[in-house]
Amino acid sequence: MAKKRVEEQSGGNAPWMNTFADLMNLLLCFFVMLFAASTIDAEKFENISISLTNALSIFDAGGSAIGEGMLISSGMTQLNNLDEYISNMGEKTERTGDDIDDESEGVQDDGNTNGSNEELEAAQERILEEMALQSERMYSDVEMLTDQYNLGDYVELSIDPEYEYVQLSIKGSILFKSGKADIIEEAKPILSRIGDILTNFDGYLVEIVGHTDNVPMTSPTFKDNNWLSTARALNAAEYLIENNKLEPSMIKFSGRGEYEPVASNDTAEGILRNRRIEIRIYNELSSK
Repeated sequence: MAKKRVEEQSGGNAPWMNTFADLMNLLLCFFVMLFAASTIDAEKFENISISLTNALSIFDAGGSAIGEGMLISSGMTQLNNLDEYISNMGEKTERTGDDIDDESEGVQDDGNTNGSNEELEAAQERILEEMALQSERMYSDVEMLTDQYNLGDYVELSIDPEYEYVQLSIKGSILFKSGKADIIEEAKPILSRIGDILTNFDGYLVEIVGHTDNVPMTSPTFKDNNWLSTARALNAAEYLIENNKLEPSMIKFSGRGEYEPVASNDTAEGILRNRRIEIRIYNELSSK
């Protein structure tokens, strides 16, 4: 009796089929990559390149940037500039001092630089002109208010030469006794009316500066004229803040002692002029 033929059991695909499948997968990946590159922007293509680079292990992961620029993953974004970077490597260190001097002279001789300087000077002149106009308007307003409050006999007005402020100067003998910093009672109504003038300049910086003559201090309360002038300026500032409700953050005070005289200390009249309190109202364009 003939034996029945037994078919051999397959142990897997033929070797050529594995090769063919791998080839198809590679072709599919290749065409997918071409399609993606044709429809997405440069940033996405760059990310694909980085992913392939990591997968194929062309470069080690990580790294530092070459020159200036953003580093992504293994540094693929830097590769286009690699040749240029290597070619120019050390160029800055090889430059001589003469080269730098030549460049400096070129900048100095550049007409554009001169033009910029002229424009800057013109802008500064326009600002100074505007500051002068503001200070003159402020002076007129303060002068009118001084007449309105009958302060002409007590206050001397002036404008800063740099047009930063309008100044009211009050004789120290009106406000203080010799060697003292407390405001005398008779002077408080006068100082109060000056405070009423200042309320018309809400939002403007006000500085109160104390000055003395050069006569040495004999009072046990104050060490020298610097201490006395500062205490007088502080007491005047506190009175104006409390009595006239001025904004404390907009009030400054300082003492200059004997170091900014307006007259000679060799005469009694000069000494009286040097003992003074100055109240400065700064305009809006001031650097203060």
